[in-house]
Amino acid sequence: MTNQLVDRINDALRVVIDPELGHNIVDLGFVYDISVVDGGAVRITMTATTPGCPAIHFLKEGVANAAARVPGAGPVDVVMTFDPPWTPSRIAPAVRASLGFAAVN
Repeated sequence: MTNQLVDRINDALRVVIDPELGHNIVDLGFVYDISVVDGGAVRITMTATTPGCPAIHFLKEGVANAAARVPGAGPVDVVMTFDPPWTPSRIAPAVRASLGFAAVN
């Protein structure tokens, strides 16, 4: 059940669009981890392109709201981290190509 809930939350986060890059945060590789503990409490560890990204508050709020709407999800805690730092290699290949990034090994 927990894995299904994590999958549903991950899918729900696709509605959160980075305002600068114009793609969802899942395909951009911003979501590092989603965990659900007993009682349905959700912890999402995510990042942004840089620590000074002006959209951090917007992204955190969008993630918390999207996850909270998933049936079975309890309270949502969104944690921002920059370790490891985000790089374009985390972007889904099709999105990376549409943004004009060269292939990354």
